[in-house]
Amino acid sequence: MYSDLVMDHFQNPRNLGEIPEDPSVGVGQVGNPVCGDIMKMWIKVQDNRIEDIKFKTLGCGAAIATSSMVTEMVKGKTLEEAMAITNAAVAEALGGLPPVKMHCSNLAADAVHKAIENYQEKQK
Repeated sequence: MYSDLVMDHFQNPRNLGEIPEDPSVGVGQVGNPVCGDIMKMWIKVQDNRIEDIKFKTLGCGAAIATSSMVTEMVKGKTLEEAMAITNAAVAEALGGLPPVKMHCSNLAADAVHKAIENYQEKQK
């Protein structure tokens, strides 16, 4: 049902944890009330780049795997590059997800986008 890469990111999640809040940190949280998945992402921004990113996810294996993958995809990217990451790109980077689990990739990308928006609000 899941690719080896999905299983690897589920069993060995990258960038797990949280970043203490300060003016250079943005936080985004999303959830899906239908399946119960909740994702929270922290980004630390330096010179318009995501210097560090951490996540905590309560959910299924696909939710954890997509959270882990999206952190690897955006680390080191500019905020604009990270905002351009799509839900489909996250699923594709994992070698695909079963159709019933595609909503998980939506949550992962959305959590990053919300963290960026939160950071940008703090800068105003």
